[in-house]
Amino acid sequence: MHRNDDVLVLGAGAIGLSTALALLEAGRTVQVLEAGEVGAGASHGNCGTITPSHAPPLAAPGVVRQALRWMLTPDAPLYLKPRVDPALWRWLLRFAARCNPRDWRESTHARAAILDDSRARLVTWVERYALRCEFQEEGLDYVFRDPRNFERYVRECQALREFGIDSEIIAGAEYEAREPAMREGVAGAIRFPDDARLRPDRYVAELARAVRERGGVIETQCRVLGFDEARDGVRVHTSRGTRQGREAVFALGAWTPEFARRLGLSIPIQPGKGYSVTYSRPERVPKRPLVLKDRSVCVTVWDSGFRLGSTMEFSGYDDRLNEVRLAALERGAREFLRDPVGEVVQERWCGWRPMTWDDLPLLGRVPRHERLWLAAGHGMLGISMSAATGQLMSDLITGRPPAIDPLPYRPERFS
Repeated sequence: MHRNDDVLVLGAGAIGLSTALALLEAGRTVQVLEAGEVGAGASHGNCGTITPSHAPPLAAPGVVRQALRWMLTPDAPLYLKPRVDPALWRWLLRFAARCNPRDWRESTHARAAILDDSRARLVTWVERYALRCEFQEEGLDYVFRDPRNFERYVRECQALREFGIDSEIIAGAEYEAREPAMREGVAGAIRFPDDARLRPDRYVAELARAVRERGGVIETQCRVLGFDEARDGVRVHTSRGTRQGREAVFALGAWTPEFARRLGLSIPIQPGKGYSVTYSRPERVPKRPLVLKDRSVCVTVWDSGFRLGSTMEFSGYDDRLNEVRLAALERGAREFLRDPVGEVVQERWCGWRPMTWDDLPLLGRVPRHERLWLAAGHGMLGISMSAATGQLMSDLITGRPPAIDPLPYRPERFS
């Protein structure tokens, strides 16, 4: 038997570490158990944008028609690998059923609440914990070459003002003059001034440092084999022995369904595979993060590098790098940018985002289990939602008044 802690946190990605940090600040003792290394999952290779602008869910009116055109095309922004997978097809049917105005508004409202809280809280965390993660509050631009696509998003921006999401509409010629990194042919751009960016791998590493400095223990290469819940606490059996705590938080990202089945739960999380390529900085780089909307490619620039990322592939837990998907990122960048790639490829990456069909995370107590908690299902916005998630989970576990309304994220909505 190892040391006993108030709370065991399973998973050392952005969500698990943010939860651990907030719990430590609330006076609890915490041990984090991680099967691999800190931040080795979806927290590592995403584009690091902090995006209140991304409050609208993927499930929106018209998305099913677009997805049907894309899903069997290997280099499209959304790709569905043909296979027999009843759980995926059930998930897709529930997702399709939410592509209506009422559910769109409901999810947008809930996503805006957690994204706005996290965006404001992150500024405080970066200062309080001295997080050296290349955090910059410089906004984010959607850029278009297709005029019809541009006009469609301009109309959506009018609807987003209801949710407090500000934007600036910029004509194509004006944007080209402002942003010399762009090739000619821009139809227009939409700037979201309240967005920000950081380098995600460094952010997670800095969260780990802050956790350790405040007395938290992080145990890597510690694979969870099983667990027992009793009246006096939770015992987690790992590849390195048994760990015991009063409570346990499952922050396992796309691996959450496997553990939920051991609790007799069906958690509707599908692994949505994303890709990125990280380069040395090209000579001409954009002034702020971009989303090349016609090709669904995200571009992020840091002092330490340059990254192209995005795409959504439903191919189960296949961890192979798909060369077609990686090439689509570069091809999209070449349409928009004068210097689309850097001279040196630093990393080619893929990872699984934990996707729920209502595009909201599961945050709260596991149904019918007094001492077990869930913090999972953040989709493509785990970094953006991490600080708010950590604080909300800490509030719920310690019984403090929650910083935001927890009702939209309750796990029992799926039970």
